[in-house]
Amino acid sequence: MAKIAIIETGGKQYLVAEGTVLKVEKIKGEHKEGDAISFENVLLTDDGAKTEVGAPYLKGSKVSAEVIEEGRNQTVTVIKYRQKSRYFKKRGHRQPYLKVKITALP
Repeated sequence: MAKIAIIETGGKQYLVAEGTVLKVEKIKGEHKEGDAISFENVLLTDDGAKTEVGAPYLKGSKVSAEVIEEGRNQTVTVIKYRQKSRYFKKRGHRQPYLKVKITALP
């Protein structure tokens, strides 16, 4: 069985294995293609024989990743409307993201 881990970033949890490509919330700081980053909030690791569960995080565990792309998602249109009062607001939002590839598990 492949080694897996559950990490937390951007308020969400992700199940990852080595080679997994993820689209996560943007991480503060400047990141270029090919940069190495690490996720320190590891909740669980499993290698098929031994499972470690954190309370809430595992101490000393890091998941390493490589930045593939930094960008913004497609536009989400937000419309606020009240009938009979001439109130209409139309706004768009593009959420920034960071696409990463997992390179090493603890």
